[in-house]
Amino acid sequence: MTTLNDTSKVSSQVATIGEKTYAKGQSNFSRSVRRLRKHRMALFGALLLIGVVLFVLIGSMLITEAQANFNNPANRLRDPSSEHPFGTDVIGRDLLARVVYGGQISLFVGVTAVIVQMLVGTLVGVLAGYMGGVVDSLLMRFAEAMLSIPQLFLALVALRIFADPSRFPDFQFMGRVFSSTLVVIVFVIGLTSWMRVARIVRSVVLALKEQEFVTAARSIGARSYQIILSHILPNCIAPIIVSATLGVASAILLEAYLGFLGLGVRAPTPTWGNIMGEANAYIGSWYYWFFPALFIILTTLGINFFGDGLRDALDPKSLN
Repeated sequence: MTTLNDTSKVSSQVATIGEKTYAKGQSNFSRSVRRLRKHRMALFGALLLIGVVLFVLIGSMLITEAQANFNNPANRLRDPSSEHPFGTDVIGRDLLARVVYGGQISLFVGVTAVIVQMLVGTLVGVLAGYMGGVVDSLLMRFAEAMLSIPQLFLALVALRIFADPSRFPDFQFMGRVFSSTLVVIVFVIGLTSWMRVARIVRSVVLALKEQEFVTAARSIGARSYQIILSHILPNCIAPIIVSATLGVASAILLEAYLGFLGLGVRAPTPTWGNIMGEANAYIGSWYYWFFPALFIILTTLGINFFGDGLRDALDPKSLN
């Protein structure tokens, strides 16, 4: 028979467990950070990413754009040396400077394309999940039709149509000249990769809109846009962040594919992908393709490791 003393002992034990688990009023954010710090692969991925970003940022401060585009045919295809640590390309440009500035463009394309992808995917997913019915069916059938077509094929067709230098001239921003193809690539990648994000967000919204807090908000007269902005979207942040993190790696890889095929950013602007495309005809000069490929691998590995850890850290069912 359970006595009052036994009950008080159990209550004190539960309280002790609660104090250990939720010490100092620990919030969901602080618990997620603690889980992330315990995830070794996520930390390793973060270190890789920090290393790549620092290489690009510090290199951009020490090396000018003029140096990246300066060519000396007398130095063409030189092996790595103290003067040219990464060697030189087919027209004598320093590959270290080219890889540094190519990293700027590749990372820029990856981040901005994912912003487009997240905006479109989140909008479609929220509308499909919350509205339901005909709206849900139409949007999801369109997303499935887009998913059935290879993304690379869609990107190639779109670039053939829109990346015409005669119709889209280069533009200047903050003292630098940018290729119009860069903007086209950002939107092409973003608008051909939103479908999986939309499906993830839709599944979350379908579960959220049946929760009591949404029903309560609806019962007191809250409008649909107020419910979406105040109750639905804040609870979709975790899967959106994880999808965005992993999407950056996919965007960088797709940009590298396009650059390798000669349909990426136009010369002389370097990217990791188009440097590898140039090296395709000089495969024997290993350094030509090795260094841009190395940074693509390090970046994608770092993002994927960090994204996996972030997904585990933001999982509300995790007890670690």
